[in-house]
Amino acid sequence: MSEQDNTRTVQEAYAAFGRGDIAALLAMLDEGVEWVTPGPPEVMPTAGTRRGREGVAEFFSTLAETDDIEVFEPQEFIARGDKVVAIIKCRTRLKATGRAVDDELVHIFTVRDGRITRFREYFDTAAAVEALRGAAAQAGVSG
Repeated sequence: MSEQDNTRTVQEAYAAFGRGDIAALLAMLDEGVEWVTPGPPEVMPTAGTRRGREGVAEFFSTLAETDDIEVFEPQEFIARGDKVVAIIKCRTRLKATGRAVDDELVHIFTVRDGRITRFREYFDTAAAVEALRGAAAQAGVSG
């Protein structure tokens, strides 16, 4: 597929996410998809590597339980070969603390034959950890 087709696939995945249609997003993934989100999993429940559609479904379920996404705006797409890089403006409010985290995310997708086979995400994990550790402090737990 062309770089334009790969970019369109990623844009369609974001559109499904924006509508809250996680089932449609999952249908766009390869069965063996690898989904990687940075951060210490003991502090950030969404962090880690997940495999397969079930693993990614668990990621989105956890995200819905922990975060209210107030802003999620793709700003730019860069495609080369089977890779699509997206730069996202994001504002998330943590349900545990009510604290907001403003960030710029970088998402790197690998797209093959119209399916997303790999996702890697990069963002300021230190800001997220600080906001989440605030939740542990409020609960009287040391982090």
